[in-house]
Amino acid sequence: MTTTFGPLADLTVLDLSTIVSGGTATSMLADFGARVIKVEHPKGGDPLRSWGPFVGGHSLWWKIVARNKRSVTLNLSQPRGQEILMALVERADVLVENFRPGTLEKWGLGPERLLERSPGLVVLRVSGFGQSGPYRHRSGFGTIAEAMSGLVSITGFPDSPPLVPPLPLADEIAGLTGAMAVAMAIHHRHRTGRGQVIDVSLYEPLFRLLIPYVTQYRALGIEARRTGNAFSDAAPRNLYRASDGTWIALSATSQRVFERLAAAIGRPDLVTDPRFADNTARVQHRDALDAVIAAWMAARTQDEVLARFEESGAVAGPVYDVPRILADPQYAARENIIALPDADAGELSMVGVIPKFSESPGAVRSTGPALGEHNGEIYGGWLGLGDDEIARLRAEEVI
Repeated sequence: MTTTFGPLADLTVLDLSTIVSGGTATSMLADFGARVIKVEHPKGGDPLRSWGPFVGGHSLWWKIVARNKRSVTLNLSQPRGQEILMALVERADVLVENFRPGTLEKWGLGPERLLERSPGLVVLRVSGFGQSGPYRHRSGFGTIAEAMSGLVSITGFPDSPPLVPPLPLADEIAGLTGAMAVAMAIHHRHRTGRGQVIDVSLYEPLFRLLIPYVTQYRALGIEARRTGNAFSDAAPRNLYRASDGTWIALSATSQRVFERLAAAIGRPDLVTDPRFADNTARVQHRDALDAVIAAWMAARTQDEVLARFEESGAVAGPVYDVPRILADPQYAARENIIALPDADAGELSMVGVIPKFSESPGAVRSTGPALGEHNGEIYGGWLGLGDDEIARLRAEEVI
């Protein structure tokens, strides 16, 4: 059971998690060669399998998030299932779970026991509010974490309600954070020989991204508010509509880039206008500046605007939807979209591997597996259980 690619090719990960947060963390690890064994309940497996849309009756979400992984079934609420997990733990480097805090402990599988059996194990625990604090036992979902992180309150326009992201952002950012944390913990293990427990909540990674807002409120009494597409600390930065109905993103938040913008739209006088002379002034008069830029763009097509900006060295770009992404040469050159053979779809396109490594790049070898597809490989070939024992475990609904 070996892989031949990626910097994590010698790493074995047990993924006990469900849905998106833990799945994203282990998906990132699997992209870079880790042997990820997805441990699922025998009845139904990971609920992510039920997320549409579907191809051939199978979830596209699952096929992407579970790519490169092996699926085994195991009932962790049964003593025999717990024994089998401990046998897997002895051979693993990392265990990932995102149950409600206390669930592993209820099954007798808490981190203390896991680390006693395998002192070098890295245990990544993802939960709504973390393993400590007065909210630790609350159910955690990404939407709640996004709302309580502070992000939702500043998302939207001043005269609109707050907006939640149109994707499971809290789960995915927590997953990325968890994958990074696992890599750091493995580095620590290389130096010390010791594993450890990593505690990642859903709300904290998003809160960490709201860099100045607590500081400015405490120090200056400035409360962050919804500003639409504008950026409260620099200007101009907005979306502008071209004459053909398309949208253009523009950012000219440094002085030199603003000067290039002024030249591009034929308004060098903006640079010497006291209202726009520096960033502080531009922030104070952003509406007037936006009106000038919007009027200029509204009289030109997107192609005309982008060509003028490229000539002048100003910074702007089109607002893409998926069809534009699929047609874009930069996405193609960077292999941001890859195609894999799939038993149900024939071929599936999906997001590629990031980031790019020069010496040990990652790769995607397979789409998400069928439920329990690798029971024989893992329980028989890896743990050495005989066919009769595997059949008995199946009959007892342990696997």
